[in-house]
Amino acid sequence: MITSDREPRKARSSSRQAPAEARMSAADAIRSAAEQLSELLGRAPESVSSLKPTDQGWEADVEVVELERIPETTSVMASYQVVLDREGQLVSYRRGRRYTRSQVDRADRR
Repeated sequence: MITSDREPRKARSSSRQAPAEARMSAADAIRSAAEQLSELLGRAPESVSSLKPTDQGWEADVEVVELERIPETTSVMASYQVVLDREGQLVSYRRGRRYTRSQVDRADRR
């Protein structure tokens, strides 16, 4: 029998804990927001104009053509605020502002 003055090596307990739920990537969140909103509205989104992570998942602003007109610059657009959970499932959405495609945001006037 071999003896040692050192204690046997114990399995280390990790001080780090694996995250309960991993957050999806930003690119996947953009695709998920656009696809799910399209399914609900029956219209294809033009673009995702903003995306930000939250503690619960993601928030995105998705631009959609609400009313097509000729010329295209007069088409009516809408910006939808979309909330996704960590897995990318749509939790809620609401239409924000409506504007014509040619409308440009102006700097705040003070």
